Amino acid sequence: QVQLRESGGGLAQAGGSLRLSCAASGGSFSNKAMAWFRQAPGKEREFVGAINWSGGRTFYEDSVLGRFTVSRDNGQNTVFLQMNSLKPEDTAVYYCAAASSSYYTGGTPSEYTSWGQGTQVTVSA
Repeated sequence: QVQLRESGGGLAQAGGSLRLSCAASGGSFSNKAMAWFRQAPGKEREFVGAINWSGGRTFYEDSVLGRFTVSRDNGQNTVFLQMNSLKPEDTAVYYCAAASSSYYTGGTPSEYTSWGQGTQVTVSA
């Protein structure tokens, strides 16, 4: 199974930007769809965005559409989450996840077989 490690989290002001990275190792990455999820305190883990194996298509949860962008570099085994126009409600631990398939099939956590340990994003008002 591929191992995933997120980085790039931290503190940002509302309206600011952060870029998260997720580095994959120890398994197949380039043929897998990848996704980002987030979990705020006391809430369930929720889907943020995803990208197919080739990077040709992306998918987003409605609240981040137009503000967040998922991309990937298969040569570097890395997937990215560019977050712009951040809001306090974006505060959460952000996780990257690898699907078992090459194409996005949904935003349910159970569809993803490998997870990183998460990186904290805090947005101040």
